[in-house]
Amino acid sequence: MSSALVPLPYRVIGRAADTADTATLVLEPEGEALPPFEPGQFAMVYAFGVGDIPVSVSAIDGPRLTHTVRAVGAISRAVHALRPGDGVGVRGPFGTGWRLPAGGDVLVVAGGLGLAPLRPVVRAALAVPGRHRRLNVLIGSRSPRDLLYAEESGEWRAGGARVLVTVDRPEPRWTGEVGVVTGLLDRVAFEPRQAAAFVCGPEVMIRAIARELLARGLGPERIQVSLERTMHCGTGHCGHCQLGPLLLCRDGPVVPWSEAGPLLAVREL
Repeated sequence: MSSALVPLPYRVIGRAADTADTATLVLEPEGEALPPFEPGQFAMVYAFGVGDIPVSVSAIDGPRLTHTVRAVGAISRAVHALRPGDGVGVRGPFGTGWRLPAGGDVLVVAGGLGLAPLRPVVRAALAVPGRHRRLNVLIGSRSPRDLLYAEESGEWRAGGARVLVTVDRPEPRWTGEVGVVTGLLDRVAFEPRQAAAFVCGPEVMIRAIARELLARGLGPERIQVSLERTMHCGTGHCGHCQLGPLLLCRDGPVVPWSEAGPLLAVREL
């Protein structure tokens, strides 16, 4: 029987290099599988002999887990370096997930790697044609070469989503938008009383997007954000991910802005 403290053995069966420092890994259980994950939840992925890190699921396919990892530290570099056939340990699922209501408009706003945990939301919204009035996907990236899922975003457009992309640092052949992702909000239409917004990215971006959405009449309970704090245990025991009364590995990472906003407004909380 699985335990939240003991990793189960998984094996890498697929790897795709998304950018120079980011890869998407597909993991398959070698025996017992972890309980089903919901979009927005995360796993603790253990690179043997190095350590474990929290990684959100970027796709859900039965017992298989898909994680998109950027190499930024010792453990994430070890996970990023895994190849098909390599073994890993995985604990989970942990945390809260996105809640995608039926009907109305859906607005997905992602900054950088924040698109990874939002990818299942976009897929779910497109899975049932006509379930939602409009699907807007706004993506901000450091540069064109740092964009995630470039090919798949074309499929989202073909499926009926309005996908807009902006970058901080354009390159010579880039002909798209330049600037912060908040600047794309003026390009999309949604009915605030019936819309649901999903936001993930750097905290400064989350604050700015929430402020703009509130100004456009979207209620704070209709804005869901995924927050990041240092997570070590994943079970709410170590306290490293505390945000006021919340332990984000347990009470997050997905939190409604009606709850997250007042906490993030407290300086140095």
